[in-house]
Amino acid sequence: MTAPPADTGRMTIQGLLDEALMSGARVVAGTDRLGMELSWVLPLNEVLSQHDPLDAVAVYTRPESLTANGAALSALAARGATTLLVDGVVPPDLGPVPDRLVIVELGIPVGFAALNRLLAERALSQEVHVMRYSTQVHASLAGLFHRGAGLQILIREVANLARNPAVALDARGQVVAHHGLAPEMLAPLSDSINAMVTAGIPAAERRSDGHDTRVQQITGPNETAWTGVASAIRLGKTFEGWVAILAPDPAPGSHDLARYEVLTEQATAIVGSEMLRQRSVDEAEERARGDFVQALVHGSFSSEHDMRARAEHHDIELDARFAVFVAPGVLPRRVDNPTASMVRLARYAAGLAPHPSVHAYVTVIGDVLVVVRTLRAEEITEMRREMAEYAQAMSLELERRRGLRAPVAYGRPARGAGEVRESYREARVALGIARRLHRTGATSYQELRGFTVLAEVTETEPSRQLVREVLGPLRSGPDLLETLGAYLAEGGNVNATARALNVHRNTMLAKLDRISRVLGMDIRLPENQFTVWLAIRLDLLDEVHSAIDREASFR
Repeated sequence: MTAPPADTGRMTIQGLLDEALMSGARVVAGTDRLGMELSWVLPLNEVLSQHDPLDAVAVYTRPESLTANGAALSALAARGATTLLVDGVVPPDLGPVPDRLVIVELGIPVGFAALNRLLAERALSQEVHVMRYSTQVHASLAGLFHRGAGLQILIREVANLARNPAVALDARGQVVAHHGLAPEMLAPLSDSINAMVTAGIPAAERRSDGHDTRVQQITGPNETAWTGVASAIRLGKTFEGWVAILAPDPAPGSHDLARYEVLTEQATAIVGSEMLRQRSVDEAEERARGDFVQALVHGSFSSEHDMRARAEHHDIELDARFAVFVAPGVLPRRVDNPTASMVRLARYAAGLAPHPSVHAYVTVIGDVLVVVRTLRAEEITEMRREMAEYAQAMSLELERRRGLRAPVAYGRPARGAGEVRESYREARVALGIARRLHRTGATSYQELRGFTVLAEVTETEPSRQLVREVLGPLRSGPDLLETLGAYLAEGGNVNATARALNVHRNTMLAKLDRISRVLGMDIRLPENQFTVWLAIRLDLLDEVHSAIDREASFR
């Protein structure tokens, strides 16, 4: 491979003085600033007629022109000019020289054209050299990428080219690949590099070449001084992370820094593409696993062999003990991809209470998060306790991430994959009831025993007839069913119901009289209240069951 750019390759004032063309030149002022960079040379008369910045620019003049424009030296220095090249003897009456300006007196006449050609050749030569090195670095990494080497191999190649450790960070600042760092060194260095890349940069210090590259001294293990060089990974308008080289030297040479910058900048596109490819593979695998989980909770495999073959592919033990947890996938704000956001929520929930022997599988069905989790406990009492603890932790985690309280429901434990379908159905019934009753937190199917008993008769004809006869007439009038529901929820207390509905007590009594007339029975009597309560519960269960059946049939 072509040697990397040497000493940044940029022309400096000292480098210009070392050229044969400048033999006999004498530094009149600014001998302590000979290491400053020079990129171009312009004649004095052209410079004075414009007002552009003169950073890294040398100004050429003849002695007679300088005599006529001696007062312009301060203006040149203020505009950033580094050097004044006098093609002849500097006038003795030049006056005070600005501290930031180097003045060079040429021993023999050189002429502007020769100086201009010299600097142009050096600048173009350096650009070509950097471009050639960049192209070869890119080709080396691209060759590995196209052979499917993977992220770790790409970062290893970056580290080998840099002859120093290298890391790749994702958009959240997590290390996704590294090479050349011992485990005990990774944590402090990743923290330091994260602090470096997350710090803001003033607009005046941002680079104009499109690369977001940071070079900064960072703190390594045991408070040692390192130098970090990091370039941002951007694919289109999307920020994907960083590629960084870590040098165990507080002040590496300019040659090395230039080499590290080229490496990180060329690596960003290749490493970013591999990160994007790997994420696509992970998402595809997660979708396939989610499809399996959906088939598992719906019991929709074509055969036992189909279920076991797919379970083996996803490394899922079908004979384990399972618990099914469901929660509404309500997001705190509108997002571009709600399904992906809900999957992330479910993934966060699945990562709670980790244990080496416990596995969790997630999916999203409609607007519901589903987590199927294996259980460690063997006894039914211990399994219920384990499920309750996890459901409570999941509820708190979802509330923390969304800022909204919501129920997390679960059914009875399933012994083997064959019972997962029923456990899921119980969890969905419990969730449907909890949502309609505005319950939050952990809710088990067992806690709703009154509903679970009624669930056995919900779909019978006598049940449907009771719902039609009791609730049908109430649906014909405005607010009658809601008023009656509030009345029953307050235990038949007229005053409490009036306060809950924010109406006058007399208005409440009038509404109860109207409801009694519509139903043909005195709603104030306890046995009639029980009949209506039963009809409302049966209707609620029927709605929940219908929603679950629609979901299963849609699949």
